Amino acid sequence: MYIIRLLALGIVLFLFPCYSSAGDISTGPAIPDLLTDDFLDDENFDDFDGDVEFLISDPLEPMNRFFFEFNDVIYEWALKPITDGYIWVVPEELRMSFGNFFYNLAMPIRLLNSLLQGDFGGAGITLSRFTINSTLGIYGLADVAGIEFGILPRRADFGQTLGKWGVGEGIYFCWPVFGPSNVRDSFGMVVDAYTHPIPYFHESRALDAGYYISDKVNKISLNPDFYEDLKRFSLDPYIASRHAFFEYRRAFIARE
Repeated sequence: MYIIRLLALGIVLFLFPCYSSAGDISTGPAIPDLLTDDFLDDENFDDFDGDVEFLISDPLEPMNRFFFEFNDVIYEWALKPITDGYIWVVPEELRMSFGNFFYNLAMPIRLLNSLLQGDFGGAGITLSRFTINSTLGIYGLADVAGIEFGILPRRADFGQTLGKWGVGEGIYFCWPVFGPSNVRDSFGMVVDAYTHPIPYFHESRALDAGYYISDKVNKISLNPDFYEDLKRFSLDPYIASRHAFFEYRRAFIARE
């Protein structure tokens, strides 16, 4: 009964706002995005020029710190117990297959934004991967395009598109539930939500919530120690998470 209540709490606090205020659940900024493969595995994170002056506008720091602590409580009391149980029940190989499925299903977001950025090569790669993985990869459960054909994934979202168009970051926000973001990426998250196909398959918010919570928990389960290490080894976890978010997003947008 305790686990069921935690699951319900996680769905209500973590996902329902994602539907009502929108946001691409595969790529949108959040506390969990500092724990997911979208953040950790992007090669552009390593390409960030450390010599560039790193300036962040955070005039709302007291409020942002409050919401950072709020999100940490959600993580410790709801998200972490759910994820730990999920890791215990589901083998890693199966969780990786689920991750491939979720990533494959969010293809329209990457395709549209590649086109908006004029990256027609990236759009072709995205469409090719979707076609191969949806057929030979059994609805995207296996990354056949990457493993057998060497067609590696290309990431794109509307926040990146706005950055490519020259739109500035704006001030920093640590949103309740969503976590690290800024004005530009918050708007991009909303647009990406309406590009995701899941809400158009049916009219049930419960099913949407089930899909989104499964996606997030699965992603976190593949990198379960990242957030714990950030808190353990940082003098100020708030500053560390804020810096990591901006460093990743700036490198991601600067990608050629």
